[in-house]
Amino acid sequence: MRIAGEKNVLVGGDIPDDYSHDEMAPVTSEPEVVFLAGDTSEISALLRHCCWRNIPVTPRGAGTGLMGGAVPVCGGVLLDLGRMDEILEIDEKNMLARVQPGVTLLELSEAVEARGLFYAPDPGEKSGSIGGNVNTNAGGMRAVKYGVTRDHVRGMEVVLPDGEILHLGGRVAKNSTGYQLLQVIIGSEGTLAVVTEITVRLLPRPPALASLLVPFSDLDAAILTVPRFAEAGITPQAIEFFRRGVIEASERYLGKSFPDRSAPAYLLLRFDGASREELEAQIDAAGRVCLENGAIDALIADTAERQEALWSARGAFLEAIKHDEMDEADVVVPRAEIAEMVNYADEVGECVGLRIESFGHAGDGNMHINMLRDGLPWDQWRRKVDRAMELLYEKAEELSGMVSGEHGIGHAKRAYLERHTDPREIALMRGVKELFDPRGILNPQKIL
Repeated sequence: MRIAGEKNVLVGGDIPDDYSHDEMAPVTSEPEVVFLAGDTSEISALLRHCCWRNIPVTPRGAGTGLMGGAVPVCGGVLLDLGRMDEILEIDEKNMLARVQPGVTLLELSEAVEARGLFYAPDPGEKSGSIGGNVNTNAGGMRAVKYGVTRDHVRGMEVVLPDGEILHLGGRVAKNSTGYQLLQVIIGSEGTLAVVTEITVRLLPRPPALASLLVPFSDLDAAILTVPRFAEAGITPQAIEFFRRGVIEASERYLGKSFPDRSAPAYLLLRFDGASREELEAQIDAAGRVCLENGAIDALIADTAERQEALWSARGAFLEAIKHDEMDEADVVVPRAEIAEMVNYADEVGECVGLRIESFGHAGDGNMHINMLRDGLPWDQWRRKVDRAMELLYEKAEELSGMVSGEHGIGHAKRAYLERHTDPREIALMRGVKELFDPRGILNPQKIL
């Protein structure tokens, strides 16, 4: 309490239940203390104290993760970074923004777009914090054209587990100065250091946007169309795939009709351009590619209202199917293998007796395979989920895929990382953890 003041330290009955879980219910654990950090110096002092006393510390942003990464599974201190929510600088000359970790994706996007700029990463949960995005290397729908979070981080201030403050990277556009520790910490899920400040690159805001909703008679035809865009020199911002089932769930959840739900499978594409003419040329070319490869139609959404109807529905898919309880595998496979992976997920659902809904990012091979509880008794559901997960990750490995495309490993998927990753690679990861955090206090039992 001497570090942050009594009002910023919660204990016992003053700790809200929200701190015991993230957005995915299966991982739950109560912290003993919640520390509401106000600045870097407070975090440094806290970590020095906890390192000396061997007290576990779990960093937490907005709590929107899906793998239990911000859940204090070993008790100890939960370090809430939500108070550190300032946009410290928008540098228009160097096209950079400097932010604290508690700034949300929505807040940063609105602030820079008001100046005609653009923060390209676009994870689905806009209330998620930038610090959380960095810690999981969040991807999102615009990754096809603009890459993932790590592609847009220039520099960071971090606090090591012993309390030392370190500055990595900076404001430069290029950097070949030694080992890139900045990139090691991005995606490390708070297990190596606490991120306290982030410098990200910005782009000019695209003046023209339009979308295409493309119905197909089956998912295989939709997925096989995706490589044709690159072959034709077409680069959409986003290429999403989904089937009729999640559309219907989204309609019920939002209370709004989707523009089209007549087909079994869909691609949803978004384009940007420097001019309306450039944008129309991309849309026309993409529409031709789709129709030549078996699409039923290519429906253009070129007004703000039409695009909002499409993308708000796509953004609601997860919440729409999560009405009871669910678990998720966000496997990533080569793009051409998506249809095989989704079809296999359907077979797994039938085999183990689970309802499985799949959708995701066709442009980069990352899919969200969601296993719904649908009122099953907890123990029975968990047994079915565990069996389904193992089958799905075995299939992903067979298809040259990986355990996670964007949500990370957290606590929930550690076993699958170990089983489906080269043992030497795991050993090197353990070595990195030992080097950064020899006492093992920072976010223990996460990733490894």
